[in-house]
Amino acid sequence: MTNNKNPAGHLAAFITILIWGTTFISTKVLLQTFAPIEILLIRFVIGYFALWCVCPRRLSVLLKKQEWTFAAAGLCGVTLYYLFENIALTYTLASNVGVIISIAPFFTAIFGFLFLHDEGPSARFMGGFCIAMAGICLLSFNTETALALNPLGDMLAIAAAVIWAAYATLTKKISTFGYNTIQTTRRIFFYGLIFMMPVVFLTDFNVTLSQLAEPQNLLNLLFLGLGASAFCFVTWNFAVKLLGSVKTSVYIYMVPVITTVTSAFVLHEQITATAVCGIVLVLTGLLLSESKKLQQVHN
Repeated sequence: MTNNKNPAGHLAAFITILIWGTTFISTKVLLQTFAPIEILLIRFVIGYFALWCVCPRRLSVLLKKQEWTFAAAGLCGVTLYYLFENIALTYTLASNVGVIISIAPFFTAIFGFLFLHDEGPSARFMGGFCIAMAGICLLSFNTETALALNPLGDMLAIAAAVIWAAYATLTKKISTFGYNTIQTTRRIFFYGLIFMMPVVFLTDFNVTLSQLAEPQNLLNLLFLGLGASAFCFVTWNFAVKLLGSVKTSVYIYMVPVITTVTSAFVLHEQITATAVCGIVLVLTGLLLSESKKLQQVHN
């Protein structure tokens, strides 16, 4: 990995997380009209066709084994991750889910060691992970009166974190195939939508044109479909290609920070001293984990 790739990779990862950290506003608005599976299907259908418009060329996969990797990435990163996360939110506190999902980089490092022959998590990485998690806890439980555990919801959130780590590992593997990033992301979306179909048919999926035509709904769906799905998955996969799965995944620590700052500007929520301390800890942990002394993540 050449040094001139680092700025582009880090910028892509940061932009991705910047957008993903603000999607809660759009999702919160859309949940007043649509069910979670309805939002999920619509946003990825929009994203899929947007990627076709940007790059209409068909991806010709050379090996059948590679096709299975694309299918696994679609199942993990598109279908299972979002379903597990959304179901977890119905059983446990959003703050619990926010903290638990943020452990994904740890599992990504473990999977990289087991399946991609990367070096194991270093002491520096683990130190950054612990500091960032402490900051995330301060941010996530800042507005909660007490930590409330729910075994089912919390276990689903842990499963979502493991699934995202699996997705990050699979996309790192896909990046070695040498295909165009937009085409590979579109192929991942395709399989994600295919695996989503059984859930759609088993649920009360009922979306009307009048709901879609509502300006507020339409704009938020376009933001999620074009921005958070089509654009962000491409930039995320691009960052993984340049930085590796572990270095890219640690940017997940930034999601609660972006959410807190966005809430202050958009929803006029107050940033408390506890939140400021949390932000400082998260940024410290991120910088420590991204240090040049972090274990090498081979492309």
